[in-house]
Amino acid sequence: MTSESAALTLENVLYGKKGNIAYVTVNRPTVLNALNTPTWSDLKAAFEDARGDHTVRGVILTGAGDKAFIAGADISELAQVSAVEAERSSRFGQEVLNLIENLGKPVIAAVNGFALGGGCETAMACTIRIAVESARFGQPEVSLGLVPGGGGTQRLPRLVGKGRALQLILSGEVISAQEAYRIGLVNEIVPAADLIRRAEAILAKIAANAPIAVKFALEAANKGTEASQSGGLLIEAAYFGLCAATEDKQEGTTAFLEKRAPKFRGR
Repeated sequence: MTSESAALTLENVLYGKKGNIAYVTVNRPTVLNALNTPTWSDLKAAFEDARGDHTVRGVILTGAGDKAFIAGADISELAQVSAVEAERSSRFGQEVLNLIENLGKPVIAAVNGFALGGGCETAMACTIRIAVESARFGQPEVSLGLVPGGGGTQRLPRLVGKGRALQLILSGEVISAQEAYRIGLVNEIVPAADLIRRAEAILAKIAANAPIAVKFALEAANKGTEASQSGGLLIEAAYFGLCAATEDKQEGTTAFLEKRAPKFRGR
């Protein structure tokens, strides 16, 4: 696996590809992989590359070291920003996380430690979250006199329900991986030694399916949660129709009837 794409120069993120998976690692372990503006920019560049590479079928996002996925925003940078700069920073972080959420390819957050503040928000923007037993999650911004600025007030209620989300956001409480799993914030808890291997296995299972169908299923779910149920059903029906016009649909149904494995080509 290469450390980074030849077309990219990244300072705070390791980026490489192996097979049909792209690997993105926030690489600031001395500050627990805290997010500053250059790191947000590196994440944006890496995910834009993964989105544009047709050989990439999924992405694994993790943090360097064994203590933190992303421990939050870089407080030393945050302490100096004005109100205008803070809003601009929030909007940029939201832009990067919207890119991750709407990549059109599954992104797995392999949470290897603390996922606090912007780290929890980054994990929530991913398609699936798996965590080690020692991982910790939280939105502690109120303890700094702030509100979550990377989508925490929006994605957390959608994932775990408004009541649980508000309890976490308003208290600033940090919860265990087990509690995160109980409330639906985390999909799976795995031993640390198996974290990346399990993420790869999930992506391999997804990659065995028709890529256009995977992309459209992601889009239907993301757009549908922003609409009423009746509106979401119309969105789903539209994507169902689009899929029906693809070569992959013909291959998939034919393979099923012929009792053989399909050979999808993404067309």
